[in-house]
Amino acid sequence: MHIRIPNIPLILFLACSSILPAQTQRPRAAVLQQFSDAVEELVSSVSPAVVQIDVRSRAAVDSANNKETGYFAKQSASGSGVIVDPSGYIITNAHVAESKDINVSVADTSDPAKKDAHKHYPATIIGIDKETDLAVLKIEATNLPVLSFVDSDTLKQGQIVFALGSPLGLDNTLTVGYVSATARQLKPDQPMSYIQTDAPINPGNSGGPLLDMDGKVAGVNTMIYSQSGGSEGIGFAIPANIVRHVYEQLRKDGHIHRGTIGVVVQDIDPVMSKALSLNRHPGVILSDVVPHGAAEAAGLQQGDVVLAVEGKPVTQSAQVQVAVMQHAVGDDITLDIQRGSEKMQMKVAVLERPNSPIGLADLVNGQANLVRELGILAMTLDEKVTPELPDTRRLYGVVVAAIPIEFAALNPGLTPGDIIYEMNTNKIRTLGELRDALSGLKPGNPVALLVEHDGTLGYVAFSLE
Repeated sequence: MHIRIPNIPLILFLACSSILPAQTQRPRAAVLQQFSDAVEELVSSVSPAVVQIDVRSRAAVDSANNKETGYFAKQSASGSGVIVDPSGYIITNAHVAESKDINVSVADTSDPAKKDAHKHYPATIIGIDKETDLAVLKIEATNLPVLSFVDSDTLKQGQIVFALGSPLGLDNTLTVGYVSATARQLKPDQPMSYIQTDAPINPGNSGGPLLDMDGKVAGVNTMIYSQSGGSEGIGFAIPANIVRHVYEQLRKDGHIHRGTIGVVVQDIDPVMSKALSLNRHPGVILSDVVPHGAAEAAGLQQGDVVLAVEGKPVTQSAQVQVAVMQHAVGDDITLDIQRGSEKMQMKVAVLERPNSPIGLADLVNGQANLVRELGILAMTLDEKVTPELPDTRRLYGVVVAAIPIEFAALNPGLTPGDIIYEMNTNKIRTLGELRDALSGLKPGNPVALLVEHDGTLGYVAFSLE
């Protein structure tokens, strides 16, 4: 619904400002000019480190014409990214980088007279993390301008921020706004929380930086809430502390090892506070401590109230979840808790999530494990793999370890952790048997794989491309 705002208040404001004493107007104009100059200087210094990313990919044709059903067409899209290392490492969104054909446009600063000059580089995907919607790209270049990170935990509601990127393909576009909220959790069952901002963000801003007034990266713009499809003043950025942590892991390992401390945290609402005599709202309580987990070993108990994590007070369960997310497997994390009237401090080890398919990715090796026809990296279910998947239904098969992005279009719907037991009613015991069975097929032949997914058997049926 569009509401027409009358212009009378604006006229009154202008009329009032015109009768202000000249000595009041001049200092105000000077302050505004200083702010304008500062923004110009900031944009000039940071914009060379912000890149435009163009991707080409294949997607299924969405058409009412049945003759086109199942056909794929080339599509192109654009996003933004941030150079964070002078040797060519770039951070962007995972949803921007989901293609094997990626071109990065970088400002050419070699000739100051040519302000709009750019250089174009093909990009390699170093790693993608869909849980945080982040990706790391690499281009072959040196001595590139870079941006650094600010501690996103220091951001304040009302702080001025700037979004820089390529909305709708319009390179090097600046918008200005405020931090609307510092830790907005969008889904109660997901640990991610975001910086909410009213700085206008549109398609194409994805992957670009949300900057503080010092030109440091406060977050990476990732999504908007909109009824119209355009910016309506509700945008979200991934906090810089999460971005830095994910970047370091993706650059090192190519994937993320997710950590856990073995607790379930829950927000304390007024009813709970009264019923449990906690005298605390808002707040965070441990509703469960996982048996034999790190938290139990450290002495934490169900019913403990979490006061702070790493010395920082917490009032929402999302703050605890994000704090764990920002720590690497093997780190220790310190919790201040209250148990009854007693306050205490506990140090808990961050352990890798059990039965995580990510662990399988460490066991595969590129071409040696590639099954190109299915767009997967896979391995035989053997003594090296069974510790990662201890509850499999059968003692043979082929495990899907990862989905390489460059072959994702060939994947019929398999996900990491799936186990292939049969193909067209024939048992598949090893990776070699799977390859032999696929090599005997021609494009267009029907295939039905019997697959275990999350403890349940089912068929994945498709025609071989």
